[in-house]
Amino acid sequence: MEITDKNIDGGKAFDWGRTSEDYAKYRDIYPTQFYDTIVSRGFCISGQRVLDLGTGTGVLPRSLYRSGAEWFGTDISPEQIAQAKCLAAENDMKIEFAASSAEETAFPDGSFDVVTACQCYWYFDPARAYPNIARMLKQDGVLILLYMGWLAAEDPVAGASEALVLKYNPGWTGAGDTRHPITPPEEALNSFTVQEQIVYDLPVHFTRQAWHGRMRACRGVGASLSPEQLAQWDAEHRTLLERIAPEEFDVLHYAAMTVLRKK
Repeated sequence: MEITDKNIDGGKAFDWGRTSEDYAKYRDIYPTQFYDTIVSRGFCISGQRVLDLGTGTGVLPRSLYRSGAEWFGTDISPEQIAQAKCLAAENDMKIEFAASSAEETAFPDGSFDVVTACQCYWYFDPARAYPNIARMLKQDGVLILLYMGWLAAEDPVAGASEALVLKYNPGWTGAGDTRHPITPPEEALNSFTVQEQIVYDLPVHFTRQAWHGRMRACRGVGASLSPEQLAQWDAEHRTLLERIAPEEFDVLHYAAMTVLRKK
């Protein structure tokens, strides 16, 4: 499913379905600390029903499954959901996945204790999505917005990889990220109050192949380049990593989490 948004990548179309296989292989990269930060606050644990919006290949539900919550996941891309179902089944995880946008996900009122949105909330139509999320949450339920991104200005491997993406996709707006809290849009504050905002650094370990796959799976590459451009980028990025990176290395990232409590 192609998506266009004038505020993202200069309106260049992207389709997560085109990168679902790479996404399934290479985007399950969050360190233990990322998940511990959620669980230590009493979220996504046994006795709770949790909905993960923009679930992609189900990384968050699958990675937190051991904490005992009952998980559900939706994503706008049917191809991503197909991968999520396969990966959950391979690991004998009972997670209900469905293809649906955040705005149109239609569980009954008060269905969930927690709703999560990781690496996806900027794609939402806030005027429609946040009232719908609040509707699906139980009274005093929480919405957790999550993000993790590399710091290209401080990490030479990330910086070089990011520059190569921009060479092939100069309108890509995923570049130049710096540490910042997740600030919810004004529309969210009609239904929620901000309970907590945190930002912290964390290294993420990669092999050359894993980092190459992670970059290939990003919106600016696999989801939007033509097949010819993708092949050229692929060869050039592999050569770049052989020149500048050891076989294994850490890439400096930061993570952010904002917890919103339903009014």
